[in-house]
Amino acid sequence: MTVSGFTFNAFSENTYLLHDATGQCVIIDPGCYERAEQEALRSFIEEQGLQVVLLLNTHCHIDHVFGNQFVVDTYKVPFLIHEADLATLRSVPAYAPSYGFARYTPAEPTGFLTPGEPLRFGETELEVRFAPGHAPGHVVFYHAPSSTVIGGDVLFQSSIGRTDLPGGDHATLIASIKSQLLTLPDETVVYPGHGPATTIGQERRTNPFLK
Repeated sequence: MTVSGFTFNAFSENTYLLHDATGQCVIIDPGCYERAEQEALRSFIEEQGLQVVLLLNTHCHIDHVFGNQFVVDTYKVPFLIHEADLATLRSVPAYAPSYGFARYTPAEPTGFLTPGEPLRFGETELEVRFAPGHAPGHVVFYHAPSSTVIGGDVLFQSSIGRTDLPGGDHATLIASIKSQLLTLPDETVVYPGHGPATTIGQERRTNPFLK
C-alpha cells in the first residue's frame, strides 16, 4: 500500500490517498477548499491512473471535511465516518462562515465505520480503531503489513491533539493514544492530520505529553 499526501487549506491540513497495486484508492480527510486544491487532487488521481472507491473521515472538524462534497460529486463513492462524529460534521455549516469559509458545502455520510471491522479496498485491508478525545467519533486507520497508521488529530510529532473544542476531553485522548496507538509496533509510521510524519517509537520515547 502506498500513502500519498497533500497539505491543504488555511489550517495546513494533511489529506491522504491510500492506493495499492490494483489502482484502487481511498481518500481520507479531503481538506481541499479552494478550486486549485481540488484540481491538484483530481489531477494527481488522473495522472496516477487511480480509481477512487471510498471516502473516509478520521473525524469531522472543519479543516478535515472541506472537500467531502467535491469527492462525493466527482467520484460518486461511499462516504463513511464514525457515527459518534455525525453531530460534529453537521455543526460545520453553522460556524464555517465565521471562519471565512462561506462556500463550504456539506456532505452527508452514506454509512458508518465500525471499529474492529475490516475495511477493504483492492488488495488492502485496513483496521479501524476508535480513538476519541480530540473529537467524539475520532478513528484511526491501521495497515499492519506496511506498518502505517493514518492518525488524524490524535498524535503528532512531539504533540497531541487539542481537547478544548466541543466534544474534546484530555483524559479520553490520552487513554486513546495509550490503548490504540502506543500498542502498535515502534516502527509504525504515523501520518497525522497536521505536520510531519512520525513513528510510534519516537513518540513513545520523546513526546512530552505522554510522560
